[in-house]
Amino acid sequence: MIRPLSLEVAQERLLGRVMPLGSETVPVADAAGRYSSGPLLARRTQPAADCSAMDGFAMRADDLGGPWRTVGESAAGHPFTVPLKPGEAVRISTGALLPPAAGAILLQEQALHEVGTLRLAPDGAPSPHHIRLAGLDFCEGEPLLPAGALLTPARMALLLAGGHGAVEVGRRPALAVLESGDELAGNPQACPPHRVPASNGAMLAAMAAPLVSSLTRVGPVPDRLDALAAALEQAQSCDVLVTSGGASVGEHDLIRPALEAWGARIDFWRIAIRPGKPLLVARRGEQVILGLPGNPVSSFVTAFLFLLPLLRRLGGSSGPLPVGVALPLAAPLPPVGERMEFLRGLIEPEGVVPLEQQDSSTLASLGAADCLIQRLARSPSAKPGELVTVYWIHNDGMA
Repeated sequence: MIRPLSLEVAQERLLGRVMPLGSETVPVADAAGRYSSGPLLARRTQPAADCSAMDGFAMRADDLGGPWRTVGESAAGHPFTVPLKPGEAVRISTGALLPPAAGAILLQEQALHEVGTLRLAPDGAPSPHHIRLAGLDFCEGEPLLPAGALLTPARMALLLAGGHGAVEVGRRPALAVLESGDELAGNPQACPPHRVPASNGAMLAAMAAPLVSSLTRVGPVPDRLDALAAALEQAQSCDVLVTSGGASVGEHDLIRPALEAWGARIDFWRIAIRPGKPLLVARRGEQVILGLPGNPVSSFVTAFLFLLPLLRRLGGSSGPLPVGVALPLAAPLPPVGERMEFLRGLIEPEGVVPLEQQDSSTLASLGAADCLIQRLARSPSAKPGELVTVYWIHNDGMA
């Protein structure tokens, strides 16, 4: 019997066999959540010239005792362009360019100014420390972002400040989500006791939506090979197909034979984690197929650990895996068996608290959780205060 793959081996095997899908150019203002296709350099210097960091008055660096005669104003966007002479000062606002020959700033609250004459207040002291020198932020030609960087709002602002109106980003994959199972009811308001409302498809689609160019929902599909074959045809043009349900070893788990009949080649099946063991990975030409378990928590965990990293990788990310942080436990945990575990938890001021209910079918605890607590296989029991690796699940685990 083939042993399940470890998490690390399975992730490496999945991500190591795919490449980014190519690139396209978009306006920086529309690039949120995309990944840079190449390294990006500054096209301008920021600030472009010396400017004031504070509201006050600018004067020469060799003329700091006063009094001074105020000869004008340098405002943001409206510089004073005449070189300052000894005994002259200019009112200046935050961000405004320094007048030529100026070398010090007297803060407004340290100044006595009336009828064109400027004097020092008792605590007044002009200083060059209130000047932002040209290139303080970055200089033309310097690196702004590496290839594969996630374009966050702050990084979009950086690119715009660096002179980029458009940016080359990775092309996002097209995704199809197929939900299967005889027990699933498509209408949650008309669900008899022997069935359950279909929820995994909507959950997976919402998780993946920021990372894809298009999204096709299929199902719920009954557990019949002919129905699955017809459903798979609806997904043949997408870059990634993810299925939920039917990936285990039961008599009615038909995803694997349906995929093989469709022409897919199974890469690997089953991983040594709890929840989420019956994960299936396959290829059909260039299309990547993930078969996720049907239990909703198992489906969420495997999507978090495999589907989202796959979509990031195809979209050009240089670091597609979720990033964990070490936090102290606020409650004890029992020892771990032969499979790595991911427990639902809450991050509290005193540390991370594992939720009581950890059954893979319970959505109430998944909805209440804000993190996953990772525990390595065969770990001993853990006491409060011990550090554990935690993945924040409301920003898809990325730093």
